Amino acid sequence: MTEIHRPELHITPERGVLDAPAGVLLDGNDWHVFYQYRPEVPGPARWAHTISQGDPFSWFECDDVLAPVGGELTVRAGSVVPIDGDGTQDANLYFTSVTSGGTNIQLAKMNELTADCPLSEEHTALNPAINRVSAVLENQEGFQRFRSPCVVPNWQTPINREAGHAGWLMLALTGDAETPTPVIATSQDGQSWDFQGELEFEGELGLDLSPEEGQLSTIVAPRILRLRDEVDGEIYDILLLTLERAGVDISGYLVGTLRGTTYHVRSGFRRIDHGHDFTRPRNTNMTTGTTLRGATNNSTNPADYYTEAALFGFINGVGRHDDPTQHPSLTDEGWANALTLPRMISLQDGLLYQTPPAGLPEAISASERAHGYTVLCEVPADEGSALTVSLMDSNGKETARITHSGDTLSIDRSVGPSDRYRDEAPAVAELADGDSDSLTIIVDGSTVEVFADGGCVAMTSRVYFDGGCSAIEAKTTGHAKIERDWHRSAS
Repeated sequence: MTEIHRPELHITPERGVLDAPAGVLLDGNDWHVFYQYRPEVPGPARWAHTISQGDPFSWFECDDVLAPVGGELTVRAGSVVPIDGDGTQDANLYFTSVTSGGTNIQLAKMNELTADCPLSEEHTALNPAINRVSAVLENQEGFQRFRSPCVVPNWQTPINREAGHAGWLMLALTGDAETPTPVIATSQDGQSWDFQGELEFEGELGLDLSPEEGQLSTIVAPRILRLRDEVDGEIYDILLLTLERAGVDISGYLVGTLRGTTYHVRSGFRRIDHGHDFTRPRNTNMTTGTTLRGATNNSTNPADYYTEAALFGFINGVGRHDDPTQHPSLTDEGWANALTLPRMISLQDGLLYQTPPAGLPEAISASERAHGYTVLCEVPADEGSALTVSLMDSNGKETARITHSGDTLSIDRSVGPSDRYRDEAPAVAELADGDSDSLTIIVDGSTVEVFADGGCVAMTSRVYFDGGCSAIEAKTTGHAKIERDWHRSAS
C-alpha cells in the first residue's frame, strides 16, 4: 500500500512516533542520524539509528541503539560525538536517562561506527555494538535533573581565539520543566566531566525573560556550534534555543562568544524558521577530516575552518505538547513526525543563511512522489503585487498556498479542503528589502520546506494532502513577474 503522507527523502520512523532528533554524525559521505521515538503510543521512548550513504536522502533503518533498562522509565535525546577507537571509528552517545527519581545524563559507547549496521527481523532488537558506560552528570548541590546534553568535541579552536576552551564542552539543562536552567560542563576526554555552573549572559538577548531574574523562559534542547562570519572573518559561537511560548515551540539563535560560563551576545534572538512546524534543531558532528562538501580538511588556514555547518530540525510545531494520535499519518499509516532535510548553514554579517543540500533536485527526480519548485522573481512591495504558489492535492484542489508579497512570505494551510487547519492563521516571515528574489519549495509527502532571500528565510510546515501532492502552480498579480522557474517532480 502506498503511504501518501510518508516522505521519501526525509527521515521518519518506520513505525511509531518520532519525538525528537538525538544526534547527527557525518563520517565521510555517510550520514548517521539518531532519534528518539516511541514504537508504541503510549509507551517508553528509545533511540533509533538510520543511515544514508553518499547523500542525505536515501535512508535505511538500523537496529535501535538505546532502550530503557532496569529502573529506567524512558530514554530521551542527547548528543552523538565521534571518537577514535582501537583502529576503528567509534562514537560516544550522550543521552537523558529518566527514572522515578528524576533524570541524569548517561554515556554509552558505539564500537565501530560503520555504514554496514545490523538490521534484525525483531523490531525491538538492539545493536550489540552499543555498551553503556556510566552516568556523567547527576544531581548535585543546587542543580538537579540534568538532561538534554549537547556535546562538542575539540572545543578549543585550531585558530588561537581568546574564547577557545580546552577539551570538550557540554551544554545541558537542569531544574524543572517550566523554569529550566542551562548549564556548562567541561571534559578532557569526553567521559569524566567537570560541572562549571549556570550559563550566564552578557548583552541584550532580544527575548522576554521570566519573572525570575536572569532566568530564560521555558527552554528546551539548547545547542551550540561555531561558525566564521563571512563578512568580518571572525569566529562566533551560535547558540540554538527552542522556547515554549503559549503551547508553541519557537526556535531561534543568538550570535556571540562563550567565555567560561558567560555567553557574550553580539546579536539577539532571531528565529531559524518561520513556518508552522519547526523545532529542536540539531547540529552535525563530523569525524576527523570530514567536511560537508566531501573533501578532507588538513588546512591550518583559519579561513578554511567553520565556514559551514549542517542542521536538522524536527517537523512539529508544539514539541512535547503534541498529540500524535491526532495526525493522519499515525491513524492511517502507523507513524508520526519527521525531520527536515539537512540544511547547510553559513553566517553572514550576523545572520544565518540556510540552503538545501547538494543533490536535492536529482533526488526529487529519482523519487516517486516528491516535488520541487524554484523561481526567480521580481515582486515589488506594493499593494496588489504578489507571487502566489498553490500546492494541489490529487483531486486538483488547493491544499496550501505560499505567497510572496515583496516584503513578506507566508504559508496558508487554511485554504485546503480539510477542516483541520480551517481556523489557523498563516505563518508569516518578513523578507529583506529588494524586489528581486528567489524562492525554493520542496514538497515531500506531508512535509513542505520553503527557502527565500537566498536562504536568509526558511519556513517549514506539515501539510496533509488528500491523495498526495499532484502539482505546484504559480501565478502573479499586480507588478510581480516570474523571471524564470524550474519544476522538479518524480520521473
